[in-house]
Amino acid sequence: MNLDTFHNGQSTQIHHQLGAFPTQHGVVFRVWAPRAQAVAVVGDFNGWNDTAHCMRKQGSVWTIEIAQAKVGQHYKYAITSAQGTVWKTDPFAKAIERPPQTASIISDWKVPKSKQRKIDTTVMSIYELHLGSWAAVDGQPPTFRNIVDSLIDYARKLNITHIEFMPITHHPFYGSWGYQCLGYFAPLANYGTLSDLRWLIDRLHEAGLGCILDWVPAHFPMDQSGLYRFDGEALFEHPDPRRGYHPDWNTAIFDYGRPEVRSFLLSSARFWLEELDFDGLRVDAVSSMLYLNYSRNEGEWLPNHKGGHEHFEAIHFFHELHQMVANLPQQHFLIAEESTSWPKVSGPPNDGGIGFDYKWDMGWMHDTLQYLSREPIHRQYHHDELLFRGVYRFHERFVLALSHDEVVHGKGSLVQKMSGDQWQRFATCRLLFAMMIAQPGKKLLFMGMEFGQVREWNHDRFLDWDLLEQDQHRSLQACYGALNGLYRIESALHDDSPSGVVHSEHRDPENSVMLIIRQHQGACMVCLFNCTPSPITDYAIGVPKEGQWSEVMNTDAKQFGGSGLVAQFLTETHPTPLHGLPQQITVGIPPLGASFWKWEGL
Repeated sequence: MNLDTFHNGQSTQIHHQLGAFPTQHGVVFRVWAPRAQAVAVVGDFNGWNDTAHCMRKQGSVWTIEIAQAKVGQHYKYAITSAQGTVWKTDPFAKAIERPPQTASIISDWKVPKSKQRKIDTTVMSIYELHLGSWAAVDGQPPTFRNIVDSLIDYARKLNITHIEFMPITHHPFYGSWGYQCLGYFAPLANYGTLSDLRWLIDRLHEAGLGCILDWVPAHFPMDQSGLYRFDGEALFEHPDPRRGYHPDWNTAIFDYGRPEVRSFLLSSARFWLEELDFDGLRVDAVSSMLYLNYSRNEGEWLPNHKGGHEHFEAIHFFHELHQMVANLPQQHFLIAEESTSWPKVSGPPNDGGIGFDYKWDMGWMHDTLQYLSREPIHRQYHHDELLFRGVYRFHERFVLALSHDEVVHGKGSLVQKMSGDQWQRFATCRLLFAMMIAQPGKKLLFMGMEFGQVREWNHDRFLDWDLLEQDQHRSLQACYGALNGLYRIESALHDDSPSGVVHSEHRDPENSVMLIIRQHQGACMVCLFNCTPSPITDYAIGVPKEGQWSEVMNTDAKQFGGSGLVAQFLTETHPTPLHGLPQQITVGIPPLGASFWKWEGL
């Protein structure tokens, strides 16, 4: 067994060499524990006797073949160091007991042949899902198997293109929502097995839906049975607490400078992408990896060798992750949850970038929600909150994210953030969804927002689906689905580059009106947003094309819960320049509504 690539940080498939592997003669166990004094395998096959099957050391890896061991049996490693003996879960286990139990499970999971999939990323409308709290299925908790039919039906209803699963990898504390992960090659047993998960992904792909996994290489919990001080000392984590301990989450931080740790994480990423067939990874907490001083005061962090706060080892890891993903046989993508102004997070390493394909646009989310939470009469004085994205919207390849982070920890639900009475709050949610669809960038919405979940999200409760018995919730859901449908079929909304937006000199803070003009391959669409509860009539706007324009979407339509101020006519351009554009049209804009006008030709 050659582990050279593991030790130099270049292995991306070390999970095929370390872990537990059934053979014709039993099960072979291999574990990396370089500073351990002794290691034994304990499990169902030896009565959990830590002297029955002592492993032998080969370099930094301990190994043994046990004839009595069988698939489905539970096991751990009893690792002895100067600090004593601790029983540890296998870092490479493909199955782990349901929490709070912590034993690894011998698995014979075989990699199914990957199907050729054709999931387009030109249009990406992502539905962020916490599997355990989405919905019961026939009175039972959701699993990889039982959720598939209802999930596919619902995705089609909403016209979404991708499902993003909040972490479904094994995590001992359910209340961490999966962000304190200890199973980098194993799913949470509550939801099912790897075979169940692969079956779910295949079914979603057959339905034309992309699948994204929330993946957490930034930190891990310090449970005694897990990765922390694995061989008696810091092994997976950095030994200096100024780099190896995260004060915000009371977790350990991976040592990205250790080659074996990079091999471990690269192999985990490849495992979920290539062997489970996820289309992409959304990488959590990237900011905390890029900055050595992230969430730390002076004196609490260790500078790099140049005296700065850049985490060069983590950046090197991201570059290797980018290269590994680029070399896979099928196309995959990486999304960064990153909230700072670090440049070129979604740029390639050969151009000075970090190596992601997309980055969450947290600034748009913050500014827009802050603006829409204001009373409409005050919005005219804060119009720059709506327009500021225009300054940076092409600096990265963005995903506009309305995520779970906005509806937890006392922040309230999305509909509760909006100002005004109940009708205005729902109208403003429709307006917000339309703003997201009209902006260049991919889209993401957290489950429940689409129908106006009123209660703040709670991971221990299912969404309040009974709200859909009420017209206003059902209508909001219909509006979101229609907006996604518009996004999918109208090519004018597809170009996320600078060429996809027509520059206009339109500015109207007094009326709290925002304008976005999109174009692509000859198609053109004008998107108008009225952020006050007063309808606007005879509103002139400059447009780039002569001819007829028709309203193809209006969030104030009665079927969406609006007042019904919808245009039923074509409008012709007038050859008078306006807002720096050669033609103009005159239209109406509904109250707290969005209106989309499509160029129909001459």
